Amino acid sequence: MKDITIDYALRATWQAVARMYNEEAKGFGSTMAVGFTLLSIDPKTGTPSTALGPKMGMEATSLSRILKSMEEKGLIQRKPNPKDGRGVLIHLTEFGLEKRKDSKDVVLRFNEVVRNNITEEQLHCFFEVMETINTLVIEKKIHITETTN
Repeated sequence: MKDITIDYALRATWQAVARMYNEEAKGFGSTMAVGFTLLSIDPKTGTPSTALGPKMGMEATSLSRILKSMEEKGLIQRKPNPKDGRGVLIHLTEFGLEKRKDSKDVVLRFNEVVRNNITEEQLHCFFEVMETINTLVIEKKIHITETTN
């Protein structure tokens, strides 16, 4: 285990989780990306389309394709933002709210299974490590590429 890099462990684990979520989503006729988007939209007030990408850590073009697909499937509707005449709010439809509940149930079940298989101390350490890595990356304290002579 000590020969495995931190990057590899993060990537391999996330890829396994993503595959699992996509398999689950397939059973609902959906994808992990759609489920994640459903969970990122405020179910009561909607979410400004411009805030959704940064909230999800996605590029606008990728999100745009997902939103278009979700609109075609009747999961969301776009409405003018009453606070900003130029903006658009993304709202969940009744069908979108149902699918959001399915997505939330899958995420909660994943969390429950993981929590039942590790101790609170392990979980606390995990979140501390993830927070530290995230902070190092965000604050650009990790310089992957260095010039060599």
